[in-house]
Amino acid sequence: MSASIPQLLGLAVSVDDVMYMPNLTAPADRPHPFVYFITIRNGSSLTVTVRARKWVVRQGNGEVIVVEGDGVVGQCPRLEPGGEFSYNSCHTVSHSSEAGGAYFVDTDDGQRFCVRIPPFRLELPQWV
Repeated sequence: MSASIPQLLGLAVSVDDVMYMPNLTAPADRPHPFVYFITIRNGSSLTVTVRARKWVVRQGNGEVIVVEGDGVVGQCPRLEPGGEFSYNSCHTVSHSSEAGGAYFVDTDDGQRFCVRIPPFRLELPQWV
């Protein structure tokens, strides 16, 4: 996240749920999939469009995975004041980890803001 991109007062992200999903396909080097559920809420007075995301996943073994891209789950949701967008996606990890990051939004007049994704744990169950 860039310190030069301000946060928009009233724009917020909540992590609604995180679940370990061992039945999902995962790469051999990161065999543990977690599904997370996110809601982006626009409590500001401006209409915003989610243009980009940046995830930082810090694994228990010290490895850091950075995922950046356009939009979110293949979309660029437009949120009017009072609007929200909910979705789910997943991270695959090799160890218990912590994930967090930011979404980057644009207003209709071209201002860019960021909203932080609160950090959350991807904790492997004891039976793994």
